[in-house]
Amino acid sequence: MSLTENVVEISDVYKTYYLGKVEVHALQGISFKIKREEYISIMGPSGSGKSTLFNAIGGLDIVDSGQIFIDQVDIAELDAYELAWLRNRKIGYIFQTFNLLLAFTAQENIETPMIFAGIPREERRKRSKELLMTVGLGDRMKNKPGQLSGGQQQRVAIARALANDPAIVLADEPTANLDLATGLEIIELLRKLNNERGTTIITATHDLKMISISDRIIWIRDGYVDRIEDRADVQVSSIG
Repeated sequence: MSLTENVVEISDVYKTYYLGKVEVHALQGISFKIKREEYISIMGPSGSGKSTLFNAIGGLDIVDSGQIFIDQVDIAELDAYELAWLRNRKIGYIFQTFNLLLAFTAQENIETPMIFAGIPREERRKRSKELLMTVGLGDRMKNKPGQLSGGQQQRVAIARALANDPAIVLADEPTANLDLATGLEIIELLRKLNNERGTTIITATHDLKMISISDRIIWIRDGYVDRIEDRADVQVSSIG
């Protein structure tokens, strides 16, 4: 499989919400492609449509029209079971609120998506230990979320997102609930994983620090793609 092959293709996507009698046009003809192994940041002001777009790419939100291909599969053509399989095997999710299971240890949290993927117990244990080592938490395997700092919890969430070796990791505001120093650590970790594992990473973020590690930045405004820029082309005056 070519490293330049597009892992995500979005074509003329529309999504409208209804708040009472008010129509909210969240996405209005969005189109772009993302190559395998790219690090992409989706940026824009609140209400721009970036969260809706993020959820649509992850199959968490169904669009009204247009096409979204993940690894050459049109997700609109999938039934509920097939879509669940794709989300479990092809996409890893990182949420700003961590979304860890509080009663489970760090290791058990990482094993959860592997259970749904049908991975045998011994392989789950081996892989979860390796992932915790990768994110710098090899000594925290038996700790539950309440015994971990916010940054450590986000590292567990990153390891969980990688559990089934996905083609794509979707990170929704991964630094939003972290202090500056910890946020920088998480940003550096994501880029390291992108470089070393070749995982395509797509972030929806307000954090301008993401620009320095992104290959491209997709700017969303009022439901449209305002512009797409390579990192080297981003100027301070472009931000916003």
